[in-house]
Amino acid sequence: MVQERILPTFQADSSTITRQEGLQLYKDMVLGRLFEDKCAEMYYRGKMFGFVHLYNGQEAVSTGVIKAMRPGEDFVCSTYRDHVHALSSGVPAREVMAELFGKSTGCSKGRGGSMHLFSAEHNLLGGFAFVAEGIPIATGAAFQTKYRREVLGDQTADQVTACFIGDGATNNGQFFECLNMAVLWKLPILFVVENNKWAIGMAHQRATSQPEIYRKASVFGMPGFEVDGMDVLAVRTVAQQAVARARAGEGPTLIEALTYRFRGHSLADPDELRSKSEKEEWLTRDPIKKLAAYLSEQDLVGQDELKDIQQQTQSLINEAVQFAQESPEPDPQELRRFIFAEDE
Repeated sequence: MVQERILPTFQADSSTITRQEGLQLYKDMVLGRLFEDKCAEMYYRGKMFGFVHLYNGQEAVSTGVIKAMRPGEDFVCSTYRDHVHALSSGVPAREVMAELFGKSTGCSKGRGGSMHLFSAEHNLLGGFAFVAEGIPIATGAAFQTKYRREVLGDQTADQVTACFIGDGATNNGQFFECLNMAVLWKLPILFVVENNKWAIGMAHQRATSQPEIYRKASVFGMPGFEVDGMDVLAVRTVAQQAVARARAGEGPTLIEALTYRFRGHSLADPDELRSKSEKEEWLTRDPIKKLAAYLSEQDLVGQDELKDIQQQTQSLINEAVQFAQESPEPDPQELRRFIFAEDE
């Protein structure tokens, strides 16, 4: 068994970004963090129900990968921890919040809830409640892009698909089957493993014979990278390289992002299995604070501007809650609607 890893093999070099790029990354991560904090508040106040899995701590992965893609053109396939993936994909915060409240104005019309966010407009293929369930969906999306381009002759078909999965999903058969097919067909897809060290209550080190997930790519002849999932610039760098490969027809990439969730598995999880020292160690590597420090050190953004972004984002989320609370419940007469595709 290999030793527990914190520092990855791939880290961003002295990656330089513009002020505009830095602000985009920072705003997106702050949006994700504050949105999830508000979800926790609403859940514990009895305003939100069902299973709710928050993303706090993992923001650099969502932002680093999705912001390296083409918004609204490329495809994103998520897991049951999908709120922030949806926000990074451009789904409005009010539509995500309304969905969590089960309202008709939600991005899934109030029919999906926390684990089943979907948006055709933003090419968000969905959140999936079952472990590894989204991997074949994402593989299919990548296949249709290749098919449209090479068989149907559509030269505009160069979309890339990002398939987000947790470390627990990499022990599932669908993971291996889809990686095999993706390499055989040179599909334009990124398999992004968010290794937050715990699959519900199972420590990753105890669950697999090869804890270094990125090494599993070599079995299929696929490039595999391990990256610091708490460093948005590192994630962004490796994602840009993988997206470029995929768009150029060079096939898939496996990215293992070493990250950590700051809250329990779900809001119903008392989070008693993880040690206090482990949690404290990872909290010191907060990806938002790390980016803020970098932007400040590079004289790209001032502290007052960072505070303004926090306040503006909080106002946006408060408005999203108000919108969700005031939105109508789904009409019972439309219970069976959306089961099948509708005519345009």
